[in-house]
Amino acid sequence: MDTSIVGVGVSITDRFRTVVEEKVSRVETLAPRAERLDVKVTQAAHRHGRVEEAKVELTVTTKGKVARAEAREEDKFAALETALDKLTTQLRRAKDKRVSDRQRPRSAHLAKDSGSLEGIDITPVDVATLHAVATGAVPIQNTEDEEEYTPVVIRTKTFGPEWMTVEEAVDRMELVGHDFFLFVDVKTDHPSVVYRRRGWDYGVISLETQAPPAKQLAS
Repeated sequence: MDTSIVGVGVSITDRFRTVVEEKVSRVETLAPRAERLDVKVTQAAHRHGRVEEAKVELTVTTKGKVARAEAREEDKFAALETALDKLTTQLRRAKDKRVSDRQRPRSAHLAKDSGSLEGIDITPVDVATLHAVATGAVPIQNTEDEEEYTPVVIRTKTFGPEWMTVEEAVDRMELVGHDFFLFVDVKTDHPSVVYRRRGWDYGVISLETQAPPAKQLAS
């Protein structure tokens, strides 16, 4: 596995490189097919000269799949150890899931005849509720008279669409350590979200509106 170490605002010493090389085996044990490990160390000084905490970001790439973890600590060695613990936890969870999937019957799957998703405890919204939402019969909270201040912070990210199966989306979600993952179902072209429920139970939510097929975008 190739290893790349980059420092932003901080020099990468031979000692730090040696520590990284010694700990790479932890990643290789859980992800033997990993192709690359990228280590990014960031540390900048405050305007009063005080040095802030070091941040270490780890990214493992395996045949197009990516697992990431990061941590902030007082020094880069401690941050490396914390980030590595997070990364190995994610890789171990993904590995355990693959073993569990092989040892038990499939739960979530697409029916061959209808193409609908089966084996997941999701109840569709009834027609009456959909009609109430569409007509405005469902009460909507009016916030025009409330104060503009709110402690809620909404962060937005924009990604290009990725076509994949439900199973692939679950694997990607586990690798990045998130509780949900947005994708386009390759079998239906429906924008969908997989999310973690309990244990190895997952849910899928799909929009009825279809995205342009991947073949059409590539042409």
